[in-house]
Amino acid sequence: MKALLPAFFAVVSTLSAAIIEKPLEYQSGDVVCEGWQAYDDAVTGPRPGVLVVHQWTGISDHEKAAARKLAALGYNVLVADIYGKGVRPQPPAAGKEAGKYKGNRPLLRSRVNAALGVLSRDARTDASKLAATGYCFGGTTVLELARSGAALKGVVSFHGGLDSPNPGDGKNIKAQVLALHGADDPFVPAKDVAAFEAEMKAAGVDYKLVKYPGAVHSFTHKEAGSDNAKGAAYNADADRDSWLQLEQFLKTTLGR
Repeated sequence: MKALLPAFFAVVSTLSAAIIEKPLEYQSGDVVCEGWQAYDDAVTGPRPGVLVVHQWTGISDHEKAAARKLAALGYNVLVADIYGKGVRPQPPAAGKEAGKYKGNRPLLRSRVNAALGVLSRDARTDASKLAATGYCFGGTTVLELARSGAALKGVVSFHGGLDSPNPGDGKNIKAQVLALHGADDPFVPAKDVAAFEAEMKAAGVDYKLVKYPGAVHSFTHKEAGSDNAKGAAYNADADRDSWLQLEQFLKTTLGR
């Protein structure tokens, strides 16, 4: 994979490895996107690839930190840019931007599939071993990626929307699915949770839904604060366990 413009490099040195991080430009149709790549320079040869999708404000330090941790585990990681280069809205504008894609699932699928294509074609990636994970808006996005029929081994949604305008698309899912959900999340109503499970079962998808008691939306985001009454808040226990769930899931599905 090759950036269209010169990129700067950030190198995080450890005793055994050097994690390379860099912005990466790529095209989705006529739109220029700017993702973020991370990989362990000490790993030789192709390795499993993991696509990470951002929450509603676009790529942030949260997704970059996740990419860094995944790279340290030996994966080739690309943080997808769904919105396009330079589009990094803050609330309340973020809601409108995210809504544009949630209301147009074909467009959402097109943007995320473009990023998956970039990751799969990278020389460091074993294209037979791909997974995708995302946060909030990104959780919704990776489920749509799976519903599009993408060649994935696994998909993990962190506190993402579980609704689908076309539940029949569940039959296109080739991946194992892990949904990590705040049991008290007011932004994902019980009917959506029930419909998600019905969709997975009807399509015969190998899936797991983990519900964290006392957790609401954005439970992995420390920036969300600690007030559950706002509907979005950090939950240290759910954050810790959900990451362990992700690690184990990737080991199982990608064999690393």
